Amino acid sequence: MTTTIDVRGLGKAFGSHTVLRGLDLRVRAGEVFALLGPNGSGKTTTINVLTTLVRPDAGEVVIAGVDVVRDPVEATRRISLTGQSAAVDDGLTGIENLVMLGRLSGLRTRAARARGHELLQRFDLVDAGARRVGTYSGGMRRRLDLALSFVVPPQVLILDEPTTGLDTRSRRELWEIIRSLADAGTTVFLTTQYLEEADQLADRIAVLDDGRIVATGTPAELKARVGSDTVELRDDDGDLVRVVPTDGTVTGLRRALDELDESGARGMVTLRRPSLDDVFLALTSGGADPFFPTVRETR
Repeated sequence: MTTTIDVRGLGKAFGSHTVLRGLDLRVRAGEVFALLGPNGSGKTTTINVLTTLVRPDAGEVVIAGVDVVRDPVEATRRISLTGQSAAVDDGLTGIENLVMLGRLSGLRTRAARARGHELLQRFDLVDAGARRVGTYSGGMRRRLDLALSFVVPPQVLILDEPTTGLDTRSRRELWEIIRSLADAGTTVFLTTQYLEEADQLADRIAVLDDGRIVATGTPAELKARVGSDTVELRDDDGDLVRVVPTDGTVTGLRRALDELDESGARGMVTLRRPSLDDVFLALTSGGADPFFPTVRETR
C-alpha cells in the first residue's frame, strides 16, 4: 500500500529544550492514523512540522511525494489542516463561508457556489446553509470547518484534536464523517485527547512520549501489549478480590469461573478487557501498570 506520510528521523528543539527526538512515522494512503501522547510529548510540534508551519532541525518529512522542507508551497497543496478551533467566519452564513473560500482557492463564482452546496449536502448542513454561522451549535461549526477543508479536496487531512469541546452526540456524528472521508480515499492524520475516539476511528495508532514513538500498531495490537482479558471478582463493597487471566473464549471463561468456585471466593464477577487507557498509562511517562490493580486477598 502507498505511503502518503513518511517521517524519518524527525528532530526539533526550541533553544535548549528538545521536543522531537528522531521521530519515525509512516502513514498509508486512505488510513486513519492517530497520534497519542501526554501534554508536552511533541504532538503539536509534529503537526506544525507536517503542515510546514515549523521547520525541523533534523530528519525528513515527505507528504504525498513532496518534501515539506524543500518544497513547502507544493506540500501545502496536498494538505488540509483543521485545528482545535473552528476557522469559520461567524458573521457569514454557511454557504457564504464556503463560497468565499472557494473563490480564494481559485474557483469561479458559479463553481464555488456549486461546490459549496455540494459540501453542505455532504456534511449534513443543508438546512443551516443560509443561516449565520454565529447561530450554529459547536457540532455544526465543526462540520462546517471540515467542509471548508474539502473545498479543494486534499490528499491528506490533518486534524488536531477535532472534537474538543463537543458533546457526545456531536462527537460521534463527526466520527462518522471522518470515517467516511477515509473510506473515500483521504488519508487522515489526527491527534486527540479522547482515547475512545482513537479506538473507534484509527486504523493504526502511534504513542508518542517525550519526543519519541514508543509504540505503533492497531488498537487491538496495542491493547494486547499491556495485558489479556481477565475475570475480576469483587466483594459487596466493590473491592477487587481476585483476578484470573482468560483468553476470552467460552472455554477460557468457564475455566476461570471454575477456579474462582474452587477457591471458595464469593462476590460479583465481571470480564475486563484492556483499553487504550491502559495502553496510554503503561507506555507513557509516569504511567503505573493500570491493568493489574491492587487486589485485596480474602481467605
